[in-house]
Amino acid sequence: MIEKKIDKDWWRGGVIYQIYPRSYQDTNGDGVGDLNGITSRLPYIASLGVDAIWISPFFTSPMLDFGYDVSDYCDVDPMFGTLADFDKLISVSHELGLKVMIDLVLSHTSDQHPWFVESRKDHTNPKSDWYVWADAKPDGTPPNNWLSIFGGSSWQWDSRRKQYYLHNFLKTQPDLNFHNRDVQDALLDVTRFWLDRGVDGFRLDTINFYFHSQSLKDNPALPPEEQKYNTAPSVNPYSYQSHLYDKSQPENLAFLKRFRALLDEYPAAAAVGEVGDEEKGLKILADYTSGGDKMHMCYAFDFLGPNAPTPQNVFKAFSDLQSEAPDAWACWAFSNHDVVRYASRWPVKPALQDSANRQHAALLLSMRGSACLYQGEELGLQEADVPYEDLQDPYGKEFWPDFKGRDGCRTPMVWQAGAVNAGFSSGKPWLPIPADHAASTVDVEEQNNASLLNHYRDMLAFRKMHPALSKGAIDFVTREEEGDVLVFIRESDGDRILCIFNLCDQDRTVPFSYENVEQLELAAFDSVLKDGLLHLPPYGAYFGAMK
Repeated sequence: MIEKKIDKDWWRGGVIYQIYPRSYQDTNGDGVGDLNGITSRLPYIASLGVDAIWISPFFTSPMLDFGYDVSDYCDVDPMFGTLADFDKLISVSHELGLKVMIDLVLSHTSDQHPWFVESRKDHTNPKSDWYVWADAKPDGTPPNNWLSIFGGSSWQWDSRRKQYYLHNFLKTQPDLNFHNRDVQDALLDVTRFWLDRGVDGFRLDTINFYFHSQSLKDNPALPPEEQKYNTAPSVNPYSYQSHLYDKSQPENLAFLKRFRALLDEYPAAAAVGEVGDEEKGLKILADYTSGGDKMHMCYAFDFLGPNAPTPQNVFKAFSDLQSEAPDAWACWAFSNHDVVRYASRWPVKPALQDSANRQHAALLLSMRGSACLYQGEELGLQEADVPYEDLQDPYGKEFWPDFKGRDGCRTPMVWQAGAVNAGFSSGKPWLPIPADHAASTVDVEEQNNASLLNHYRDMLAFRKMHPALSKGAIDFVTREEEGDVLVFIRESDGDRILCIFNLCDQDRTVPFSYENVEQLELAAFDSVLKDGLLHLPPYGAYFGAMK
């Protein structure tokens, strides 16, 4: 019997499909998705042509931040099923050729985690230093000016210890103290538990938040012209600071090396990290993925913010990454469970929405790096407008109505037209399903060869057909000059693909001086090459094989 060769490099250029388990498929009628629901839909996911799935947290949790507040890292919350259900999910995924990545939330736990319950008892217990504790200032105020992403101070007073503890997110999500080696060891044990269970890799939540500066210095103010709102919305003063001391500390590199060494003990485990840093996201991405001894890949928030891709910002992202670390590897995403869906975040004229969706899919799947697709993206789902009375996200409740939180991108997946709750659940869904989503169900899209869903399938197949698009180098013809047309060439072992995108809502005609180029037809794009000129419709694209 011939042993199947293990591809340790599967992640490089791989496409990962993100599943938000609460909202994918419910099988027991409680209105919340579960692991068995994901398993039942794995054939659909495999049919897309992706390489892996990433499942957002399903661990035991009080669900105040919907699983990102973990109270037991090594068990499944009963809401989602059991460890046996997870084992079945792993087995079926592997039979279908899908890798399984799970979301590890290492920077913080729930305040109901046994570690924190013990830590807060007193100053001398064995876990007293497992979280970030600090004394109040003489006037009783918090130790410094650090802010929480979810609003207000990132310090919460604890009456038991008569100290403050750090929380970068909800006050019920205390931050672990990574300066304590025992904490690191415990989290590496958690990682090994899931690797031994068969997972192929991890998405590391808030990877640059692991360490804080032990100096506890105040963060300096950030000038208004330098403030950005990708990590936190403009209504949140979090963006007013330069976050020099509360995250993105140099000590993190040593821990990431320990994490990578553990993964390297397994045949082909890989990890992608989420970098949340407005000021130096790409530099951190470069630092964390260069050298082959830390993260395999990371994604920053460059294309998860309010600004749609332009030739200038796409080129800048890649040129900055190249200058920081030529051997670094990015994983790009346009949508996920924390941001407004890109079909709404980058508004276009309604008549051009479908064209824009198709082009953005093609762009994401043509850029050098790996890629993440978020459930429903392949259906062109818009951000849902969830009424306040149905709101679940504490982030949205805090800043309503100027910021409505993340529920709008987390509403349930829509499967069947005319079915109860669009086939998601027989019970009342945990979030309402918008009427316009129910008109774009999977079964309807599957019946239309020209649908956006089938365009995603075509693009994923096209990417696999041309190794240059998944693992090749990228050479920009368009650089930082003015213009709406982006041009780059992807190349790998003689496979050279010319990629041209009109990133605006007007027709554009550009000179075409390339010789020996064979146009590669994709049904979604109606570009016309005639008399040395390439005519691109709004949000049009052109792909050509260069001889």
